[in-house]
Amino acid sequence: MTSTAPCSPAPAAPSQAARSGLARYVAAASLARMADGGAVVAVVLLATTRGDGGGTAGLLGACLTAPHLLGPFVARRIDLADDGGKVIATACVLYAVALAVAIASYGQVPLALTGLLLALAGLCGPLLTGGISTRLPAIAGTHQQTLRRAQGWDVATYGIGGTVGPSIVAAVSAWATPALAAYCLAIATFLAAWLVMRLPYAAPAHGGNPQQVPGALRTIALIGRDAQLRRTLYMTVLVAFSMAALPITAVQMTVTLGIPVASAAAMTAAYGIGNLSGSIGIMLRPLRGSPDRLMTVLAGCAMLGLCGILLSPGWRTMVAMFWIAGTLNAFFFAATLAARTEYAPPQARGQIFLWVAALKITAGSAGTAAAGALTGWDARAPLLAGVLLIGMAVLLSSFTRRAT
Repeated sequence: MTSTAPCSPAPAAPSQAARSGLARYVAAASLARMADGGAVVAVVLLATTRGDGGGTAGLLGACLTAPHLLGPFVARRIDLADDGGKVIATACVLYAVALAVAIASYGQVPLALTGLLLALAGLCGPLLTGGISTRLPAIAGTHQQTLRRAQGWDVATYGIGGTVGPSIVAAVSAWATPALAAYCLAIATFLAAWLVMRLPYAAPAHGGNPQQVPGALRTIALIGRDAQLRRTLYMTVLVAFSMAALPITAVQMTVTLGIPVASAAAMTAAYGIGNLSGSIGIMLRPLRGSPDRLMTVLAGCAMLGLCGILLSPGWRTMVAMFWIAGTLNAFFFAATLAARTEYAPPQARGQIFLWVAALKITAGSAGTAAAGALTGWDARAPLLAGVLLIGMAVLLSSFTRRAT
């Protein structure tokens, strides 16, 4: 007598409502992340073209980016609200208004007021990026394969935001002015707000009892106690720190290889295309298995991608390896999104999403700064440091997973 194990039911074909909801989500996330990714470029170009110097441009750019670190404290509003979508839509509107007013009044009001307006926009920024991702489960449903395919779309919108946003700003600034480019970004966030309000409603996880929603510090303590969330955090941070070295490394490697400096653009473009290629791959064939294990395996693959760049003998091979590294990083990023979705308690999901996102952004900035310092010693030093850091994360993750 034989017995058969119960099989997981195949996902039903997405309904028309689900498909239209996902389309609206992709449009909203792309517009919001384009605005967040391009606004810094627009502000810096505006200050530079007015002849205010690099110090002022850097200060205004920092006013826009530094408040992202406060995103986890703002994210509690998503978990507390009866409709988190309204919180995100409001953040989009505030971002658009603050950015537009800051650009329109620049040079006519004290610089401190312009910085304050940009800081207000920056405070809303995390809700335009990580905050929108908290709406995805309500659209894609609970079936793992369907949700992970939708996360492939989410990864693609991050790539669009990071590449298309600055490119549009550069093009509009060259054709007209940086101010017009910033106004275009403000309009994009207004459209994102409208689309967010048309996403499916998700009932609050606290079930009408806001006391179930932990505060920001309690959420960090929760991440520290939960082994899976803890691994999600440190692997995300270390991979982001290591991968942030690639643009700096691309420029320095042109000197080592004796090729034109402009070739660095081909390497960084290949990395960006790789990210988009990876997200398309996830849409076509969603990741399977435990996110915890996937993160460990894919971080190891990302480490091998860095090794490939480190050992590349020539320019063409290096461009190909940058593309492979970008593809592998997209797969790893999708695994971290799956981990945050599946391991975070529902009543703290918004805060956990933004804690990981905020620390990832910080790690990326630190990685870029460290790469700039290390390349003064050797062009390949940042890559070697990244390989060692990711390797340590993979070993630690493997050991702790087996121990538990």
